[in-house]
Amino acid sequence: MTPARRSNTLSSSLGLGEKLFASSDERRFAEAIEEGLERVEEGLLEAMSFADEIADVTSRYLLEAGGKRVRPVLTLLAAQLGEGNNDDVIAAAQSIEITHVASLYHDDVMDEAEMRRGVPTAQNVWGNSVAILTGDLLFARASRIGSTLGDRALALQAETFERLCLGQLHETIGPRVDDDPIEHYIQVLADKTGSLISAAAQVGVIFSNAPEEYRTAVAAFGERIGIAFQLIDDIIDLAGSGDDTGKTPGTDLRAGVATLPLLYLRRAAETDPEAAALLRRIELDTTSFGEVDEADLTAAIAELRAHPVTQQTLEEARRWSDSAVAALAPLPEGPVKKALTKFAETIVERSK
Repeated sequence: MTPARRSNTLSSSLGLGEKLFASSDERRFAEAIEEGLERVEEGLLEAMSFADEIADVTSRYLLEAGGKRVRPVLTLLAAQLGEGNNDDVIAAAQSIEITHVASLYHDDVMDEAEMRRGVPTAQNVWGNSVAILTGDLLFARASRIGSTLGDRALALQAETFERLCLGQLHETIGPRVDDDPIEHYIQVLADKTGSLISAAAQVGVIFSNAPEEYRTAVAAFGERIGIAFQLIDDIIDLAGSGDDTGKTPGTDLRAGVATLPLLYLRRAAETDPEAAALLRRIELDTTSFGEVDEADLTAAIAELRAHPVTQQTLEEARRWSDSAVAALAPLPEGPVKKALTKFAETIVERSK
């Protein structure tokens, strides 16, 4: 797929195609996002290339597998509050996306994931050490690009990288005895997912030289929509996505990740015998060192998807999406605010 065709597909899949905009000015705005995505995509192929033959193959592996480019889209949308798609905005969007891809290599090792974007994960192809080192190489390349943008970029990147690591650490260790498991989980999502999406929106404001007061608004929007995004992923995980991702239903649960539907089920099980019975079936199969009853686990996951706790998770995702939109109040009325609002709506409506 050429960069132009990929860009059109990506923006349409996020609900940001030209049909969203009625006036000629708004159509030019949509075209600017498309043009910016094409430039980002072309630059990513170059930025993620290495002179070393092995590093070149492993580094571009997940990039070439696809992805929605959610973070560059947010950078470009926020940039329209200022000068638009200047060279610094494009470079910042590339740095953010490379950071995201780098984190996927590490996440898949931590989660022992088998598939990513419809292809075997890097550690399944080359082993854990190569996957980890590839992620490290990409973090270095993102930093190298960020260094060309000055101290503001480096400071934001360092802060974001720290939160990514803390989020992974807290997810790995789990909540302490006196922590509320659900609050702990939401904070993990804020750090692991929300922080980078927030940074993506912020660099759009910073490097387009938009008014500084807009930065706080888009930062809050990005973090909150990142939480909503991951909560919808929790729901999607229960259904699997077939050929689109290669995932089977309950991939996260099978890997021992306690997503929000399961956390809600644990809370419900304290007073509801039926919820307690379902919880036992899920946790027996996902934590057992013995042979898993695959049919029973698949049936239990289907029951969890149909259980009220999954609807409760959807309502929580919508609450975070609504809160994200509310954070946009300081922005001027116009195509940027309209597009970000539509973006938030699309996040909670997606099915993959």
